[in-house]
Amino acid sequence: MPTARPDLPRPVLPLWAAVIAAAAGGLALTLAFPAVAWWPMVFVAIPLTLLSLIGRRVWGAALVGLVFGLAFFLVNVSFTARYLGPIPWLALSTLEALITAAGAIPIALAYRWLPRVRAGAWARLVALPALVAALWVLREQVLGTWPYGGFPWGRVGITQADSPLASVASWVGVAGLSFLIVMVCAGVVEWVRLRRHRDPRSAIPVLVVGLLIFALPQFPTTDAGTMRVGAVQGNGPAGYFDERGRNDVLNAQLAATAPLFGEDLDVLLWPEGGVDSDPTTDESTARTLDALAERIDAPLVIAAITQRGDEYFNSSLLWEQNAENPVDVYDKRHPVPFGEYVPDRGLYRLFAPDLIDLIQREFEPGTVRPFFEVDGVGVGLAICFDVIYDDVIWDGASDGAEIFMFQTNNADFRGTDENLQQLAFARMRAVETGRSVVNISTVGTSQVIAPDGSEIAAIDADTAGHMLEDVPLRTGLTPAVILGAAIQLVLVWGGVLALVALGVLGRLRSRGHAKTPTP
Repeated sequence: MPTARPDLPRPVLPLWAAVIAAAAGGLALTLAFPAVAWWPMVFVAIPLTLLSLIGRRVWGAALVGLVFGLAFFLVNVSFTARYLGPIPWLALSTLEALITAAGAIPIALAYRWLPRVRAGAWARLVALPALVAALWVLREQVLGTWPYGGFPWGRVGITQADSPLASVASWVGVAGLSFLIVMVCAGVVEWVRLRRHRDPRSAIPVLVVGLLIFALPQFPTTDAGTMRVGAVQGNGPAGYFDERGRNDVLNAQLAATAPLFGEDLDVLLWPEGGVDSDPTTDESTARTLDALAERIDAPLVIAAITQRGDEYFNSSLLWEQNAENPVDVYDKRHPVPFGEYVPDRGLYRLFAPDLIDLIQREFEPGTVRPFFEVDGVGVGLAICFDVIYDDVIWDGASDGAEIFMFQTNNADFRGTDENLQQLAFARMRAVETGRSVVNISTVGTSQVIAPDGSEIAAIDADTAGHMLEDVPLRTGLTPAVILGAAIQLVLVWGGVLALVALGVLGRLRSRGHAKTPTP
């Protein structure tokens, strides 16, 4: 008679306890993000989440993944309910949680399939944690690319802006940092599960990775001097529902810029939405900016909604003295779905016509490089939502950016921690690229960030003010910029192919056991 197939691994936790652990993991992960920013919480949140998945079948994994996703996103993106009410918040959180639930299934399968194919201790302590971490990154990449361009807001790597682990991002990017953190957590879980504490050698893999991520210094870039940057936060009525007249935001920016008149500076930076009429078509606004450039005696990097034919763009504009302006234009590459355009408008209008009808203009995505040359200095660009997308940042650095200038408008999220979460992205981008970042908002929080992610200067939220700093310039590309896309490709497709191979080998082995006669 054929021998029975080996038992599938039993869940570490019963389903009811797994649901509680998944919820606790999701809530713990929110604490690692600003405003709380307790970065060590990732080493609590991830093990709780993984324990809830071990031994789960498909529907059980989907359930605990959904619970984890809801617990995380309902808190993490609660700022979306600030002005528009619960519908956008619940819709976004639920969609992200559903994708998270689907992404939990491959992780659970890895825990079931790898021990069936390779049950040795070293496979469990090295290969399994690496596979689980790669599948976690796969889930982050899916969330960050789909649907409608994705929403890469809750990546584990971004939680480390204040931690000693941030420097790792300069070598392997944010995705690689997420991978290494999850691998350490999964390795500790397996080491405890296998009860290997009596053999110190068995802890070597997790200790090596752990020491690597805590001790690896930031990749060095080359000093290229400084750029004297004036950055202005006008604190004008820039929100969607703010009461304002024509050019009120422009006038607020001008008023906050006045203290810089007479100062020596190389460039003046204004935020997204700092000019509330199109200077490419409005002669009065263009004359105002011409006069400002003359008074400041420096180029301007400003932002406005521009129209070309029937198309609208959220644009960054380089404006210079005695020039045919704008000298250069960058259009936001990733406009916000349901904020700056409505995909499948007819469908979604059936469910929330009042909310959908608030968005009258459909912004087009930009196609040009995110880069200006300002008096011989390469400036990388990102407009608000752009900062969370790797491609914009890597392209700017590859094109020759020696400094980054990020323009944003957080006015629709006053009183929330959205601006601090976005600022964490900006700080991680500084570390990842080895470049200084000037992150300027209409209403705050604005900051000049050093290449190591530390703060050089800041303007508090809801405050009109300016920063004037000699900001370090850097040249040379980090491994994260050069290899970041390849690292993501290897992690994502490596995880997928490894899981498929395990499934096939496991099935073949099961058939072999079934055909083997009993001696």
